[in-house]
Amino acid sequence: MRAGNAFTLGSSGDEPPVTIPRDPAREAARRELSKGIYHENDPSWFQRALNAFWKWVGELFDTAATATPGGALGLLVVIVAVLAVLGALWWRLGTPRREPSSAAALFDDRPRSAAEHRAAAEAHAAQGHWSQAVQERMRAIVRSLEERALLDIRPGRTADEAAAEAARTLPSRTDRLHAAARDFDDVTYGGRRASRQSYERIAELDRDLERTKPQLVSSTHNTAPNTRQGAAE
Repeated sequence: MRAGNAFTLGSSGDEPPVTIPRDPAREAARRELSKGIYHENDPSWFQRALNAFWKWVGELFDTAATATPGGALGLLVVIVAVLAVLGALWWRLGTPRREPSSAAALFDDRPRSAAEHRAAAEAHAAQGHWSQAVQERMRAIVRSLEERALLDIRPGRTADEAAAEAARTLPSRTDRLHAAARDFDDVTYGGRRASRQSYERIAELDRDLERTKPQLVSSTHNTAPNTRQGAAE
C-alpha cells in the first residue's frame, strides 16, 4: 500500500505493521479534537462575533483611509466635518417633525375667555414652559376675535382655519396670523419645542390685534375702494 494513502503504526517483534486508511484516520482525529477538553480556553461565541466585528470595522477604516486624500487624518477631518454639519442642521431645524394627518381642534376643553387664556399663557411663560405658553396665547387670540365678533363661535375650528378666517377682516396681519398658527401646530402636533422668542412674537401679535380695527368690505362688488370703512391701523 502506498505511504500517501495510509498511516502505519509501528509494532514490536515480528508482527506486521498496523495501517489505517487516510479518511478514517482523519475522521478519528476530528472526533478526538472535538472533545470539550481541547476547547476549554476557546473564546465564547460572543467574543468571536465581537472580534469579527472589530476586524470588519478596521478593514473598512483602512479602506476608507486609503481612498481619502491625507490617509487616516484626512478621513478623520471628513468625519468631523460631516458631524459638524449634521449638528448645525439639527440645531437650526430642530427635531424632524411629523406632519399631522389631520389637524385637531384648537380648543379641547371647557370654554374659557380670552382673558383666562392669556392668564394661563403668562403663568406658563413665567415658568419657562414656552410650548404651553404658545398654545394658550394662540387660543387667547382666537377667543378674543370671537368675543369681538370678528370670528363666528365655531367648535372644532383649527388654528389654520382661524388664521385664514381672521385674515379676511385683518388683511394687514395675514402673515403674522398664519405664522402664529404654524407655531401652534408645531408644538401641538409636530413634537417641536417652542422658544421664548416664538412666545414673545405671538404675545405681541395678540396685543397688536387688540389695538387693530377690522377692515370691513361692502358686499356690493362695484363699490368704489374709497367706500371701505374702518381701515386697519
